[in-house]
Amino acid sequence: MQTVIITDSCSDLPLSFIEGSNVEALSLTCHFKDEEYKDDFGKSISYKDFYNRVRNGETPTTSQINTYTFVEEFKKYISMGKSIIYIGFSSALSGCVASAESAKNEIMKEYPNADVAVVDTKSASLGQGLLVYYAYDMLLKGKSKEDIVNWLEDNKLKMNHYFTVESLFHLLKGGRISKTTAVLGTLLQIKPVLHVNIEGKLVSLHKVKGRKSSLKALAKELQNKIVHPEEQVIAISHGDCLEDANFLRKLVLDECKVKDIIINNVGPVIGSHSGPGTVALFFMGESR
Repeated sequence: MQTVIITDSCSDLPLSFIEGSNVEALSLTCHFKDEEYKDDFGKSISYKDFYNRVRNGETPTTSQINTYTFVEEFKKYISMGKSIIYIGFSSALSGCVASAESAKNEIMKEYPNADVAVVDTKSASLGQGLLVYYAYDMLLKGKSKEDIVNWLEDNKLKMNHYFTVESLFHLLKGGRISKTTAVLGTLLQIKPVLHVNIEGKLVSLHKVKGRKSSLKALAKELQNKIVHPEEQVIAISHGDCLEDANFLRKLVLDECKVKDIIINNVGPVIGSHSGPGTVALFFMGESR
C-alpha cells in the first residue's frame, strides 16, 4: 500500500520543497481584522507583506485546521487505497493534532481498514519541517509506513529548537513574559534565548545583551549539542530578517561542518506570535 505524508503550514518548509515533493500541506489561517489569509507558504500573503503589517502595528490572530478539513483530506487518500502519515504541529501550541485524531476516529468508523497515523511532533516551524524532510527522504528510499512512523516517534524529541526574538512585546502579548520584563528588557537591549521543550512548549532558557550576542548564543547551543553534524541537514527560520539568518548560518559553518542548511521564513501563523525579527535554529541532538 502506498503511503502519503501530510503536514501543516506550521512546518514552515520552503514552498519549493512543498511544490517539488509529494508531501501534502494543509494550511492554518491568519486573520487581519476582516481579512483572512491562508498560511500557505507565502502564496496568499507574502512574508514581506505580512511582517510589514505587523511592524506597522496590526495584530493578527490565527486559527487551526478543523476536524472536517482533516476528514476530507484523509478520505481523499483512503479512497485511493493509500496509507497516511500526518506529521503535525506541536499539540502544546495548537489543536491541529487533536483535530487530526478526531478525524482519524471518525474515519475509522466508516473505513475500518483505513491506515492512518497521526504524529505529534512536539515541534514547531522548521523543527517540524525537518522531521517532514527526513520522513519524505525515507519514503523516497522505499521505507515502509511503519518504519517512518517508528523513526519519527523515536527521534522527534531529539529535534532541538533554539530561537531568539527582536521585540519582547510579541512575547508579552502571548503571555510569555510580564510587562515589566518587556519594558526593562527593551530598555537594556536584553534578548531572550528560548527553546521548545520535550512537552512541545516554548520556554525561556537564558537572556543575553544585544542582538548579535543572542545569535551567537544560538550557534553555541548547536556546537554543544549537535550529533554527527556532517550527516545532518539543519535549518534556520526567520521573521523577515534574512541578513540575521545568514549571519547565524556563517557562525554555524565557521565552527561546524554540516551536510546542508535550509533557510526559510517563519510563516504567518507562528509569526503572529513571535513577531518580526525572530531567528530560530533547528538540529538533531541526543535529546532536547
